[in-house]
Amino acid sequence: MQSLLASPVSRVSNRSCLGGSQRFPASVKYGLPLRRYGCVSVRCSAKEEESTTTPSPDSPPPQPQPTPVARKVKPKFSDVLAFSGPAPERINGRLAMIGFVAAMAVEIANGQDLLDQISNGGIPWFVGTSVVLSLASLIPLFKGVSVESKSEGLMTSDAEMWNGRLAMLGLVALAFTEYVKGGTLV
Repeated sequence: MQSLLASPVSRVSNRSCLGGSQRFPASVKYGLPLRRYGCVSVRCSAKEEESTTTPSPDSPPPQPQPTPVARKVKPKFSDVLAFSGPAPERINGRLAMIGFVAAMAVEIANGQDLLDQISNGGIPWFVGTSVVLSLASLIPLFKGVSVESKSEGLMTSDAEMWNGRLAMLGLVALAFTEYVKGGTLV
């Protein structure tokens, strides 16, 4: 059932209640106080419901209504890469996790600190890894797949965010410690 109050917005005639029809005079109070010289006109409509009678044996059985399929929403580029969007912190966290593990592995294996690793051919590796991981992170987001839909068990999206945040802090702490110490951490 649907009801519609008379107003200029609803395009129902806004006739004066004090005129010819006097449907609901403004001086009569029906629960809520009406404005002075106000007019309330109500129009109701209802859809016919399906009958609950049993079908005859000659009639075909009723067809089930198809359920609407939820379509994936493809987000815009500006929405994905917005400040509070799903991509920036997640991509930076993934890059920091790879960078922290790689920096610690090279430092343990070769004894080079972070500045030596970057100056001795580390920039092409950094750029290549950044491009590959960024594209691998953006493609599912542009297809409408949310990160939360793929998280289950131990590997949840919240755990990935916290690991990425800790890896970012770890990289900054590693660089600061090596700068203050003047050499490698280990």
